[in-house]
Amino acid sequence: MSQTNTSLLDEVAQWSQETCRQELKSVLPKLNISSRPHKSESWDDHIRILKIITDMFLPHIGLSELEDECFSKTLPQAVAVFDSMMKEISDQVGELSSQNTELCMLSTKDCSHLTPLNPSPDLDAIRSLPTCILKVLRETFQHCKESEVVYCGRLSLVADLLQGLFKEAYSLQKALLELLDRISLESSASKEEVSDIVTVIHSMLDICSVISNLDIALHANTWKFLIKSSLKYRSLVEEHLHHGDISTSLCENLLASFHNCVEFSEQIKHAGLQEATQSPEYKLFQKTAKMCRFFANTLVHYIKEFKFFLTKYCSCYHQLYLQIVSQFPPSLCAPTQPKALSEELNAAALVPMDALLLQLLPLRPFAEVVLHPEHELPHCLLLVSVLSQLASQPEEVLQLWFTGSQFSEDTPRLPLYKALFCSFRRCSTERKVPVLLPGVMMRGQAQVPVTLHHHICVYLCASVAALPPVYFAVLERCLVDAVLQPDTQTALLATDVWCFTARYGTAELCLHHVCLIAQLVKTCTTECYQSFHMGLLLKRMVFLMTPNHQMELVMCFPPSEEENLPVWRHILLRALSQEVRQRVETDIIGIAQKALSDWQSGGYKLGQVDRNVVLFSLLAVVHGQSSPEEQCALSVMRMVTQLWLCMSPDQVQAHPVLQCTLQLLLSISATVVKNIEPQVIFKVYCLLALVSQKCADQLLLAALEFLASLGKIFVPPDSQSHILPKLSSLFGVLLADRSWLLHQNALEAFSHFAEVTNHEEVISHSLCVEETKTKVVNYLSKTVNEQEDAESRLQRLKMETAEIKQHNEKLENVCDKPAAETVTESEPCPKRARQETSAEEYSRYIQTAESALKALQLLLEGRDAAAAPPLWLESKLQELQTLVTHISTASHTV
Repeated sequence: MSQTNTSLLDEVAQWSQETCRQELKSVLPKLNISSRPHKSESWDDHIRILKIITDMFLPHIGLSELEDECFSKTLPQAVAVFDSMMKEISDQVGELSSQNTELCMLSTKDCSHLTPLNPSPDLDAIRSLPTCILKVLRETFQHCKESEVVYCGRLSLVADLLQGLFKEAYSLQKALLELLDRISLESSASKEEVSDIVTVIHSMLDICSVISNLDIALHANTWKFLIKSSLKYRSLVEEHLHHGDISTSLCENLLASFHNCVEFSEQIKHAGLQEATQSPEYKLFQKTAKMCRFFANTLVHYIKEFKFFLTKYCSCYHQLYLQIVSQFPPSLCAPTQPKALSEELNAAALVPMDALLLQLLPLRPFAEVVLHPEHELPHCLLLVSVLSQLASQPEEVLQLWFTGSQFSEDTPRLPLYKALFCSFRRCSTERKVPVLLPGVMMRGQAQVPVTLHHHICVYLCASVAALPPVYFAVLERCLVDAVLQPDTQTALLATDVWCFTARYGTAELCLHHVCLIAQLVKTCTTECYQSFHMGLLLKRMVFLMTPNHQMELVMCFPPSEEENLPVWRHILLRALSQEVRQRVETDIIGIAQKALSDWQSGGYKLGQVDRNVVLFSLLAVVHGQSSPEEQCALSVMRMVTQLWLCMSPDQVQAHPVLQCTLQLLLSISATVVKNIEPQVIFKVYCLLALVSQKCADQLLLAALEFLASLGKIFVPPDSQSHILPKLSSLFGVLLADRSWLLHQNALEAFSHFAEVTNHEEVISHSLCVEETKTKVVNYLSKTVNEQEDAESRLQRLKMETAEIKQHNEKLENVCDKPAAETVTESEPCPKRARQETSAEEYSRYIQTAESALKALQLLLEGRDAAAAPPLWLESKLQELQTLVTHISTASHTV
């Protein structure tokens, strides 16, 4: 500095306050010029000049003149000095020593001399002050944050100075915020004033990003001022603020605090400090949880005030919600936390998510991103939360969520109900674990955990109960779609909701739905998952109908017409009133007897066996009987006996349609087994022994059902030598099966048989193989050989989920193909013209005749001595002999 300037400073330093006031106009411009930084001058001189201006002349400048006379000239120079000092510190850091810390100390002094004024001037009077101070603050905090990297191993030499620097900056920011808080702008504020406030807010946001890991209190107070200023001047600044940056930063801070809490909770758990509430770790967790709650509530408040400026960022809020919810039970990836810490973190982060969701519900972009199917359980729970909050929303919000996208140019979004069913379908692993959620509190009952199915079903039914009628058609379409998709558990959820809808509504609504479902079942011409799901729904819905409406169902779908039998095969007849039930049973048995007579009179042609729908209906009849001695059961038993005598093992193996027939006969026979003759049972054994190695699992499961039922009967002594060894052999083969499904069902069937049978020798003979015997004993004693650990089980379930997903996709792809592509050649068409007579056809008729004659022989040999055959038997045998002679003669003449 020149000698002249030095003399001026020395002279001014001796002046009184009155002299400073008198000489202000002449001296202050000279001091401002002198305060400009030059490389050749010491930082002490610049600090001295700034101190003189601040302490001796600033108090005498009027508020209206502060900006023009002082701040606009002095503060930019102060910032330039500060920046130069920070740069020089970085350049000279390698030469720092305990004696070489002058620059750091000067930086601290520099900050302390920029203290704001006490009065409350207009913003125009101090325009340069906030901007310049905020620049100094940011650089100061950034320097403190990077100190470990900047100073490396010399940090201990300047640690005290850095701490002092941080404290000065802290005090400086506090004073600036207090000053800005006292300033008010009117609605008529100029563009420059609005721009200044916006700049201050954005600068505060920039500082927040720097101090996030420096000081919790400073970070919170800076955010409080930022949000307070945004709301204070909302009408002036809302169109100029960087809303996306502000809300995204809040989301990032919330997630950072939340993940820190989770990490601290893990550390506390591993250190065993759950009960040490005064430990430093526990207190740090509580402080971080408090910040987490602060950021969550601040984000909710900001979105509430500026939601229509934040529509572009709905995907960010969606991901925030999912990330937080995924860290709490029942999510499979949620960490295990001590109960007290989990409850505190739940209050800090999870509870505010409901308030966040409430603010986002009216936003179309949020609905669009949420109503797009996702895999994760948190997304499913988000949809449930949306469903639970819609009842209090206005009409336009309900329309947004319930109807889905209406036009092709709209962003695709599913109706809420469909999105929820789709999301539930994708939570296959969580359903199998199963994950548990808190149940609904009920008066007089303790709250219990419930499955995901139960949880969603309760909220769906509550939503249906409050659903405005205008959206009922959308609900119906969503229920139909859910029932007709391939995942059975999802179909069962839809069935539960549908039954609630029918029960909650009128009886006429129930009748209307049942008739629609019955028509859908009737149109399913093949065995498919849609038929199975609709059948389950129909079975349950019939229970909800009034007797008069049940009779109307009979009138709409008469059981006496074969085309309606697919409907009645799914209905439990005990759900019907006595009058309706008797009519249905009579009609089904009548049409079954007619079908059997037609088949007999037509020469037992294989092409007519595809009418298994009649047997399905007969199965429904016998399942509805309370006693095997009822007349209906006896009529069914007589028809089943005739069919058994016509079955040929070779034909069953060659034609899948006969395997379906055999499966149905086994299921029916298991119900009426007490009335079946031993000769027929022997015929069944012969069939099963031949086909059990080469048939589908469904047939073997039906065989096990039949074998289990045989424990109820006593085999006559003269038939025991024929029947009991075959029974033991069949049980032995099926118990040794390697398929887990068949093996498990074989164990159940054998245990049911063993509990009630009088033929104990069958039990011992079935367990000749030691391995089979061990498995049966373990099953009966409920012994678990290997206990799968939780992690291995979870990985196995995930693998199974992937396999099931592929299987369901294949089912859907098959159903999407034209019907002509899915027709199987294994089922012969009864109306197809016969092209030629083959040797195979001769063989089938001979096998049928031979089987019938052998069964007749067994019947004669096994009868009691007192039981004479009917008188017409001999004449019929003679007629058959004559017929055989004619056939033999015809074969020689061809």
